[in-house]
Amino acid sequence: MQAHAALQAEGGALRTPDERSAAPSSPSPSTASAFPIPAPATVNLLRPTVPLKRPDPSPVTPPQDGEDRRQVLVGSFILEYVLRRSPRRSIGFMVDDNGLRVTAPKRCSLADIENAIRAKQNWILTKLDERRERRAARLDKPPLEWKDGAKLPYLGSEITLRLYHAPRNRTDFNPATNELAMGLVQGATELLLKERVKNWYKQQAEGLFAQRLDLYAPRVGVQYASFSLSSADSRWGSCTVQRVIRLNWKLMYFSLPLIDYVVAHELAHIHEMNHSPRFWAHVERVYPQYEEAKQLLRRRSQELPVLFP
Repeated sequence: MQAHAALQAEGGALRTPDERSAAPSSPSPSTASAFPIPAPATVNLLRPTVPLKRPDPSPVTPPQDGEDRRQVLVGSFILEYVLRRSPRRSIGFMVDDNGLRVTAPKRCSLADIENAIRAKQNWILTKLDERRERRAARLDKPPLEWKDGAKLPYLGSEITLRLYHAPRNRTDFNPATNELAMGLVQGATELLLKERVKNWYKQQAEGLFAQRLDLYAPRVGVQYASFSLSSADSRWGSCTVQRVIRLNWKLMYFSLPLIDYVVAHELAHIHEMNHSPRFWAHVERVYPQYEEAKQLLRRRSQELPVLFP
């Protein structure tokens, strides 16, 4: 979240994952998402046979359409950044795992953009250092071992992965036992298993996120145009000037209060495409514990196992 605000964040009045409470102290009824049919009672252990190679620890994401990779001299060194033009009225900065991204008005000159970067250099350099440290810590964690009995994060708690041989692929979640059962055909690979687990997370996310957006939009006093899922490495959500909301499906790892915080945050951007005091006032009106949520989401995101490196 940033002006498309990369936000990151539970604490204070918010419940911990162990308490499994869904409601923040701001009035926000928790609503359970619909679950698939229960898992089979008996499972035969099956271990996928094809391990996946971990990615390069320093991926370089090329600029997308409408973006331009540029360099600017800051002090005695050269800083690389990606520039994107937009209808917004001010210059915005976002630092993610791929570096600095700058969003500027279409009529803003390069000289003004570079001066704004230099004026913001202390904040930018601090955030770049923090990102490098977080990425190194994340890649230092061993990836999840995809086997029967593996633990997966889900809505602030854990569910157990159950694998069994089946004549066809099937996926069943049993909310009574918190088990996600994957029926796999003979010769199924780890890659196939991971894709199916990821798709299951996304299916759950689509229903739950739409529900939370519809709950919070009238509270924030806005209408969003549409919403879709994202798979960004470092952004939990974004909002465009066209009122299009994108939410990261990996938010399904976290408890409902944290998901609600991200939802409220992005909806508030329909009022203010920035992080000004006016923006935070909109967030606080519907989610008073936003500071605690922001900090807890940051901590929780660093504690998670590496599921999909």
